[in-house]
Amino acid sequence: MLLRHCVLPVEVAQEASRYQTTSLFLFPTQCILGKKVHSPPLSWKVKGGSLDVHPTEKALVVQYEVEATILGETGDEMLGDRKKCQKIIRLKSLNTNTDIAALARKVVEECKLIHPSKLSEVEQLLFYLQNRKKASGKEKRVVKPRDLTPFEGMEIDEEANINKVEEYVELLYEGMEEKVKGATLILHLARNPDNLEELLQNETALGALARVLREDWKQSVELATTIIYVFFCFSR
Repeated sequence: MLLRHCVLPVEVAQEASRYQTTSLFLFPTQCILGKKVHSPPLSWKVKGGSLDVHPTEKALVVQYEVEATILGETGDEMLGDRKKCQKIIRLKSLNTNTDIAALARKVVEECKLIHPSKLSEVEQLLFYLQNRKKASGKEKRVVKPRDLTPFEGMEIDEEANINKVEEYVELLYEGMEEKVKGATLILHLARNPDNLEELLQNETALGALARVLREDWKQSVELATTIIYVFFCFSR
């Protein structure tokens, strides 16, 4: 289903992602959680994928695909990137007394990446988790919140710290290599939902990201796609 060309508030974007394939068009003035951000015309498609249980935790793993595209003035695709991503849905309250049918409905209702037609599949996976025996091994793989599959250019040696966000913003005013590093560090922060509110209140950071995307997107595919994914994190 394609939505009409307009500036989409995030509530519409989230509702649209219920569909297996959705195309979201954002024009030069975007509204991200109530904040206007000026940038080149953007488009992204979110396609729902497979569901599975987490190997060690009481959680579901949703696999999906995101296709991000920068549009030219005439609406033609100028720059695009497609990445496979995943979302971890933790079910801390799941126990032997949990109403699986009710929980499945709640999961489908709250996770816009899961199409309503997958309700029965969600119920089956939850039933499996409810009855799965705990692993005896001591080591467990740590999965970060809002875990997105990394893509080329996203791996960095430095660990992102929300307290250093102003330093990352300053990198956006340097050369291309520094801009990529700054945008990547901010993306790492945006992938953690605990940081989103603070980032959204940082108008300097939002403005700098939008400015760099508007002015430099033709110069670096890596930089442009990184910033696009930052905005995508805000809309989820």
